[in-house]
Amino acid sequence: MTETVQKSEERFRLLPAPSKFESGVVKFGDREIKIGGPLPKLAENEKLVRVTSSLCPACYRLLPAVIFEKEDKLYIRKMCPDHGEFEDLYYGDVNLYYKFDYWEYEGKGPKVPYVDLKSPCPFNCGLCPMHHQHSALVNMVITNRCDLSCWYCFFFAEKAGYVYEPSREQIKFMVDQLKRQDVTLVIQITGGEPTLREDLIEIVRIMRENGVKHIQLNTWGGTFAKMYLEDPEYAIKYARELREAGVNTIYMSFDGVNRRTNTKNHWEVPYTLEVFRKSGMTSVVLVPTVIKTVNDQDLGNIVKFAAYNMDVVRAVNFQPVSLTGMMKRNMRNKFRITIPEVLKAIEEQTDGEITRDSWYPIGTSVVFSKLIEALTGKEQFEMANHPSCGAGSYVFVEWRNGEPHFIPLSKFIDLEGLLEYLREKTEELKEGGNKVWIGVKLLYNLRKFIDKEKGPKDFDVYAMLRNVIVNHNYEALGEWHYRTLFLGTMHFMDLYNYDVERVMRCDIHYTTPDGRVIPFCTYNVLNDLYRDKVLKEYQIPIEEWKKVHGEDSIGDKMKYRRIASRLEEGEIYKVTYRPFMAQ
Repeated sequence: MTETVQKSEERFRLLPAPSKFESGVVKFGDREIKIGGPLPKLAENEKLVRVTSSLCPACYRLLPAVIFEKEDKLYIRKMCPDHGEFEDLYYGDVNLYYKFDYWEYEGKGPKVPYVDLKSPCPFNCGLCPMHHQHSALVNMVITNRCDLSCWYCFFFAEKAGYVYEPSREQIKFMVDQLKRQDVTLVIQITGGEPTLREDLIEIVRIMRENGVKHIQLNTWGGTFAKMYLEDPEYAIKYARELREAGVNTIYMSFDGVNRRTNTKNHWEVPYTLEVFRKSGMTSVVLVPTVIKTVNDQDLGNIVKFAAYNMDVVRAVNFQPVSLTGMMKRNMRNKFRITIPEVLKAIEEQTDGEITRDSWYPIGTSVVFSKLIEALTGKEQFEMANHPSCGAGSYVFVEWRNGEPHFIPLSKFIDLEGLLEYLREKTEELKEGGNKVWIGVKLLYNLRKFIDKEKGPKDFDVYAMLRNVIVNHNYEALGEWHYRTLFLGTMHFMDLYNYDVERVMRCDIHYTTPDGRVIPFCTYNVLNDLYRDKVLKEYQIPIEEWKKVHGEDSIGDKMKYRRIASRLEEGEIYKVTYRPFMAQ
C-alpha cells in the first residue's frame, strides 16, 4: 500500500459508533436504554396522520409514537411501559402542516458518513449512514463561558462545572472534518458567548483561510454595547476587524422590543446596532426565542423593529422555545408554542399584511437547487429539512407616513404555480430535454407568475429571478437580500415532541473536537449523551482555568451587570425605541 493511499484511508476511516445495540438494549457508555413499547391508541375523535419513533422523556426509551389530528391541530403521543403516557402538541395547525408536507424532499445525505452504524437513531449520531442530509449550517462551540445566565439557555460554564474552549488547532481539525462532505461550508461560531474569547478574530481568520465560505457569529450582543459605552472608537474597530477577518453575519438574540419581553438585551441592542452601522457590519439576523405568555404578543413589533433597522438587519429568525428538563403537562401547555401559532401571531400583529399563507417550508428551496443542478449538471447545495422543522418568507418593506408596511412575495408572485412550473421544467431536463430551449421558455414564462401592479414599485423582481437562474451564483442574490427582509422560523425539538424522522433529516449540525458531526436535536436534547459527554472529555476544570486566566475570567465576577437607567438615558436608546414607546 502506498503512503498516499494509506493516509487517505486513515483520513476517511469511520469513527467508532457512540453506542452499540445488544440483546434488545442500547448500551451508551455505562447506560442501558431500552427499545420498544406499545403503539398508543387513538380516540374516536382523533385521526392518525403517521406513525414515527420518539423517546420517553424520563428514560430515553425508544418508543413507537403516533402523530394525529385533534381539533384542527396535530399531537404526538407515546407510551413508555415504565413511565406512562406522554402527549404533547406537535403542530398547531393541520392545514398548514399538509401544505408544508406537500413540498417534502428526502435529501441526498452526506457524501461520506463519519461514524460506524451500530445502534438505531438517535443513538448513533456523528453523522451515521442513516442520516438523510448533508450539513447546511454547522454550529461550532468555541466556549461555554458566558457573561449571562439565562434560565432557558442550553448550557454555560458555571452550570456545567468546567470550561470548554477548543484550541485553534482543534478548530482547524473540525473545519477539515467538515470538508469531507464536499459542500459549501457555512459555520456559526457559537457558545456560551464567543466574544469572550480574546482570540476570536484569529479563529475567524483560520476558518476563512481554510475554506469556510460563510461565517456567522452567534452573540447576545452585549460585548459590543459595553465596548461602545467605554470607548466607541475601539468598539467600532473591533467589529470592523471581525468583519474584515471574515464574519459575514451576526446572529443576535432579540426577544422583544420592550423591557418585559426582552430582559436579555433590550437595553444593549441600540448601542450594539450603532457599532455595526459604523463598522460596516450590515448583515444582522435577529433571533427571538418565542415563549407563549412571555413574548408571543410582541412578534409583530419585532418584525417592525427589523424594518426600522434594515440598514443593518437582514432577517428575523423566530425560534419557538425547546422545553428542557422534566416539566408537567400544564406547564408545557403554558409555554408551548409551535410554528403555526407564531405565523398566526405575526399575521394578527402586522394587521394582516404578513399572512400565514405567505410562508413556505424550507424544503421549497430544493425546487431551485434541483433546477439549477439539471441546467448546469453540477451538484447543488440542498436544504431538504423535514416540513415541520421550519418555514420562511421574504417581504418587501414599503414606507407610508414614516411607518413600515409589508408586501410578502406571495402577494405579487404566484409561488405555488411558479414552484410547480419549475419542478415540471426540472423533470423535462432530467428526461433529456434541450437545455437551451427549456431555459429560454422558462425565462419567458417567469413573467406569467408575477403581478407587477401588486409588487414593489422600485424593484424589478423578474430581472432578479432571471439573474439568479441565469447566473446561479451567490452574488446574484446580493441585491435581493439587501432589498428584502427574510423572516424565518425554526422549531428545535425537546423530549416531549421528539420525532426521530425529523432528526434523520436535520441539516443544522454541531462539530466536535473528536471529529463527529452531530444533529442539533440530539446534541442539545440528549445533552448528557452527546454535548456534555464531548465537552467533559475536552474540559478544563474551573479551578485550573482560574489559575491560568484569573478569577475575573469565570464565575460571578465576570457576569454582566447593567445599569439600566444609564442605558435608557442615551439618545441612541431613545431614538431606537421611539416608534414603540407609546405602546
